[in-house]
Parts: sequence; structure tokens; C-alpha cells
Amino acid sequence: MLRRSLTVLCAGLAAIFLCSCESMPSASDPISTLKNPAASGRQQQAALASLQRNPAEDPATNQALASVVSSDKHTPDIRVASLNELAERDLPALKTAIRRSLPRSTSWAWITRASQIIAERGWIDLTPALVSSLARPVMQPKDDFDRPEFIALVKLHGSSNIADVVYNTFVDSNSISEQGLRARCWDLLHRLGQRDRLIALLSSGELPPKDALLADLRASATELGIIPHNREEILWLRKLREPARADFWSRAVSAVAALPKQRRAELEMRDLPIIVSASLYDPDLLRTPAGTLYDRVDTYLTNQSHHVQASNFDGFAGNSRQSLAEHQEQLTWGDLAAMLIAVRAIQVPEVVAHVFNYAERDRADKTTEYGGIISLDSRDRFAIREFIPVIRQHDQRFEAPQKMLDVAYTSIFHFHLHAQNHRNSAYAGPGYGDINYANNTRANCLVFTFMNPNTMNVDYYRHDGLVIDLGEIKRPASGRKASPQARKVRSFDVPFAPRTASEVRSSGLRRRQSFLPRPSSLDTLLFRGSEVLGILDSIAISRHA
Repeated sequence: MLRRSLTVLCAGLAAIFLCSCESMPSASDPISTLKNPAASGRQQQAALASLQRNPAEDPATNQALASVVSSDKHTPDIRVASLNELAERDLPALKTAIRRSLPRSTSWAWITRASQIIAERGWIDLTPALVSSLARPVMQPKDDFDRPEFIALVKLHGSSNIADVVYNTFVDSNSISEQGLRARCWDLLHRLGQRDRLIALLSSGELPPKDALLADLRASATELGIIPHNREEILWLRKLREPARADFWSRAVSAVAALPKQRRAELEMRDLPIIVSASLYDPDLLRTPAGTLYDRVDTYLTNQSHHVQASNFDGFAGNSRQSLAEHQEQLTWGDLAAMLIAVRAIQVPEVVAHVFNYAERDRADKTTEYGGIISLDSRDRFAIREFIPVIRQHDQRFEAPQKMLDVAYTSIFHFHLHAQNHRNSAYAGPGYGDINYANNTRANCLVFTFMNPNTMNVDYYRHDGLVIDLGEIKRPASGRKASPQARKVRSFDVPFAPRTASEVRSSGLRRRQSFLPRPSSLDTLLFRGSEVLGILDSIAISRHA
């Protein structure tokens, strides 16, 4: 019985062995063995030795070697061995493989070894591969100067020339297929802290013909002293350089030229709408030092009630530092001027009424958050522009439509609402998604959050996680919500207008409710102080909403 059991066991093991052998490439097929990540190191080395006997011009062999060099599925050892073999057979093909794959590799061991090989062998023509890989942000190491790509670039070009190398790569990457590399080069130059060098490079030398992007960047550097930080700010700059915004650009150049040198050095794209508006209607603001602006904001905020969010829509707390004093060292003149303008806006009863009206419509719509922009028009009147998203994901997300971004380039604030319900204090402030939005757009942003039916909290925020709680606004008395006791007596407290099924479908709302709050006549008003100054064409507004 025992002998029979052992016989069965041996037969089973033999069958398993045969099946596993059948799944592996045979020794007679070295190309498949080399390319198979499941093959053992010994099998792959044997396959590589077999391939070395093939002619140097054999395309199948060279393609297999390039495939192994390019694939993170293989160990660094077999990739280096394949690299060395392909370097002897077809060096241009090897460099093409490295150029295409290194910027996409997620194997830190391979990135390190490949960077070392490039530097050791003096392959200076692979500089774009090193730059493109280095331009990708990584968790570790946090310092770009410690990364293997940077160390390799230093060995190839010298430590004092890295900014010029990255800039030249940026300039040379002007084909359509290289726009991703061009954007990464620009981000890298900022991460390396080369703003002054970048301005100098843009301001001097000949520009390639027909390179409109470089022409716009040079205009920004020489006329405004502003260098965009990321691809969104580059797009912002390019929009401002369009003929339709030529008047705005001209006013910005004139206003910036009159500013003190120190203030010009810290300007960002988001400051331009403030500067242009102040140059037209409030010249004293441009002459006011940052310290004085800080004192004015601080005086206002001292008498305000403040709310720090206990959580956010991403499921955990954050952004607890929201007081002015906590961010004093990071605040710029532009931050303080923007906050003063925001404070001025939320003192206007009609502005406040509009915000509450819009928030009630947002509360009724469970498919998205609402948002828009706040600007100053040609007569220094606040204009609130509503942009209800076309893309709807859920009630805790605002997807800014492209029409809003197009209008926002000359506007002071992007804003959105946290109006999921009237008791929303746990979410008083920007969530992580909002902070990411600010980091990407680098705009001045406001968020309005319901504390109760008649109170909203206002927060100012921008890139780098700076959040300042600006206090509360109160619903105007004429539109106040009735208390629960009053509701028992009255059956109405907010006028609702029925909408037909076709209207609901055409608006893209996927909701069971067939009612929405009646839009206020304030939807198309412009405001200054406590005075209503004019009414915009409602048709024109609807085209942008």
C-alpha cells in the first residue's frame, strides 16, 4: 500500500514538473527566455550567452535586448547585462531605448544604475532622458540634489551649469510630441530654485523663430518680472497675451512698472487682476506697504467669529491653521490686498444676498457643488459670475468648467460653496481637493460654508496650503430662514418654483426633486458698497453660466 502511494505521489510530482517545464520557454528559444520575467537568473544568463552568438545586425536579437533594458519587470542585473550587450551591437538603438524608458521607470534601483552608467560612459546625448526623469516629483529623496539623475547631470555638465542644461532642454523640446517634457523642464527649474537665472536666460539671447511660448515667457520676464510656476500659470500667461486681453496686459505692465522693486520681485500671476484694478480705482492700495495691509486685515478679523474645520470631504481633518498670525511669515502683499478686497466684497448686502441665494440652489442640487468667480468690472463694481459644472461627480466636488477658467484669468477670486446642508461647520474651509486645485491653478480662492441657515463662514486660500478664516457673513434680514418654531406656524419660508420634467432633464440634473429655489433677481446685479450700480444683460450672463 505504501509503495503504491509513493508511486502515485511520484507520478503527480512528475506531472507538475512537466507542466511547469512546458510553461517555460525552451533552451532552443533564447529570445523568449530572455524576455520572460518569470525565467530564473541562470536561465536568462544562459539565453543571453546564446544570443551573443547571433550576428550583430540581427534585428530580433537587438529588439529583445532593447525590450529587456526598457522593462521594469526584469532585475537590474539582467538589464545591465542586456545593456552592455546591446551597446556592443547597436549603440544608437540602446540610447533610444534608454531615452524612451528611463523617464517612465519606477524601479529606483534601475534609475540609479542607469544614471550612473550614462555618467560613467559620458553619454551626454542622453541628457534629455536624465532631465525628464529628474523632473518627475518623488517621495524620496526629498532633495532633488540627492537624486541619481541630478548627480549624473553634474558629472556630465558641472554643478554650475544645471540650470542652463535644463533650460536648453526646455527650449529644444518644441515639437508637439515633446510638450510633456517641456512642461516637466519648467517645473524642474522652479524646484531647483533657479528663478533669477531663468529670468536672465529668458531676457537674453536669440529666441527660436515661431516659438510663441518662449516669446510670451520673455514678455512676462522682461515686462512684468513674473515667471510662471507651472503649466497652469503658463496657460494663464498665454491667455493674457492674446489680442482680446491686450488692454489688460498693457495696464498690468504700466502698473507693475510703478511698484517698488521688492514688491515686483514677489509678484505672481494671481496678483495682476488686483494690481490692474487698484491702478484704475484705488491707487493708494498700490502704495500701501504690506505691514499696513496686515494691520487692516488683522483689525477686521479680530472682531469676527471663526470656525476651524473638524474634518473635510476626503474623510479626515486638515488645514487647522487658519489664523492670520499663524501665516504671517508667508503672507505676501498680494495675499493681504486680496483679503482686503474680499472683506470689502462681503460687506456689500447685495453680494451677501447673492451668495446665500446661490448656496440655496446648490443645497437643493445633490449632484455637485456650485462655484464661480468674483471680479471687479470696468467701473469698480463687484461682479459675481456663476458657473454651474457640466461634469457632475457627487455633492462634495466642484469641477470648474473651462468657461469659468477662461473668464477667471482677469478675475480676482475663484470661489465655490460648501452648502450640502445648513449645518456644515465640520467642513468650514477648503478640503484637500480644494487645496490641490489651488496648488494647480495658483489662483486666489474663496470658499463659503453654511454654519446654520442664516450664517456662512468665509475662508481665503491659495497654493502651498495657506488658509485664512475671514469670519462670517449673515443672511440679509429680508431673506432670513424662519426658526423651527416659526415653521410650525408657517408652511413656507423659501419660495420655490416648480420646474417641468423637461427642464430638469435639460439641465443635466439627476435628482428626484422636481423643485429648485427661484433664482433671485440679484443673479445679474453688480455691486459697490451698499449701492446697486447696474444690471447686466441676463442673456449675456446665461451664456457664461
